[in-house]
Amino acid sequence: MKQLIRRLSRVADSSDASKSLRRSSPDVPQGHLPVYVGDEMERFVVSADMLSRPIFVELLRRSAAEYGYEQAGVLRIPCPVSLFRRVLRALRDGDDGGLSLPDEFS
Repeated sequence: MKQLIRRLSRVADSSDASKSLRRSSPDVPQGHLPVYVGDEMERFVVSADMLSRPIFVELLRRSAAEYGYEQAGVLRIPCPVSLFRRVLRALRDGDDGGLSLPDEFS
């Protein structure tokens, strides 16, 4: 899991990677990365700083369990979009202390 977080952090922080991301996706600011969530594959742009937060680490762990550590292309998170929005809102508000994920997503 730490390897995945380090790899994603390097991609988000790398100036060369950020330039290539911006060329293909002008709406991805430096220090951020796109993730695709749920069966709908809804696209979100998240700050690389969120990757180390415990609730996001759990989402990444579940992503690795579902899709493997060597996901090609986009980072996919197997989580209902509504739950992911609540997680992002809590992280942005700094209120993720009591936030937990259900054992299984429905």
